[in-house]
Amino acid sequence: MRQGPLFLSIIAVLVVGNLLSPYFLNSNNFRNILITGAVVSVLAVGQFMVIVTAGIDLSVGAVASFSTVLSAVLMSKGVPVVWTVLIVLAVCACFGVVNGVLVVYGGITPFIATLGMMGVVQGLAYLVQGGTYVRINHQGFIDFFSGQLGSVPVQVIIFVAITVVFAVTMRWSTFGRALYAIGGNAEAARLSGLPVRRNLVIAYATSATLAAVAGFMLAAQLGEGSSQLGQGLELDSIAAAVVGGASLFGGLGSPVTAVLGGLLIGVIGNIMNLRGVPAEPQLIIKGSLILIAVFVTSGRGSAIRAAAGRRAKAIFTGRDGRHTTPLVNSSASATNPQLHEPASRDEAPIAS
Repeated sequence: MRQGPLFLSIIAVLVVGNLLSPYFLNSNNFRNILITGAVVSVLAVGQFMVIVTAGIDLSVGAVASFSTVLSAVLMSKGVPVVWTVLIVLAVCACFGVVNGVLVVYGGITPFIATLGMMGVVQGLAYLVQGGTYVRINHQGFIDFFSGQLGSVPVQVIIFVAITVVFAVTMRWSTFGRALYAIGGNAEAARLSGLPVRRNLVIAYATSATLAAVAGFMLAAQLGEGSSQLGQGLELDSIAAAVVGGASLFGGLGSPVTAVLGGLLIGVIGNIMNLRGVPAEPQLIIKGSLILIAVFVTSGRGSAIRAAAGRRAKAIFTGRDGRHTTPLVNSSASATNPQLHEPASRDEAPIAS
């Protein structure tokens, strides 16, 4: 089972966290982990929708920043919250459509296309912001994206709902199965009649739209819009997806494991914060996690993992892969000494 190492890693990190800090298992600390991880989880689901097609979206952090800025500016101009949300979602979805068009019709590799879009969107966020950060004073917006429903934070409800919707989509819808097929072999998917180009554009648009939702959550949580808020989130979303089992070569993983990967990274970051680890070593650890996860899901890493799994299974079942002579009845062995000598594989057949 591909999720086995992920679940073992989560258990191991929880145990280590409990040993390193007496505050780790505190209910308030777990609440903070979920609230902090909600933004990365939403981004990770969107990032997964692209990575499963063997692509990548480096613009999600910039799109999230733009979402915070445009939301704050529109509401400061008196635009109603509903219209603000719809306008921002539409604009950010257009960024994703442009990414998809550049990749599909422009023939630009996803890395370069989304890297260029990251710069464009970041520059637009600076221009719209027009200087310092923009305060958000609309309580309805804040309550909707960072309030509480009973005792449950709204951020948690949002990321769980998004995870469930896209898990069902990827598991049971034609669109989800098509994305897996495209990631596995795009040419074979095209020859089988799947609308590869359209599905790729939709995947990038979905990633950008979910980045906008993550921006809403950030803006509501901090009460401001700023072009700096989303910086580095693209790395977190990629790390979450690949640590969760998605392969950068496409065709593997699920939204649920991408979210679990994001929560795992969030827990590791929380432990480092509790121990007072500076930000720079945390970046080193995140980068190392990506390298390890990419190796494990790559062709060579998959072969090593599969070989290790077969070896472990052989040890536990008593069959370690070496030739063993079957046990024979002692009385039969005494009457027929040839039973002591197993037949050679190269022995010539006996003529009749």
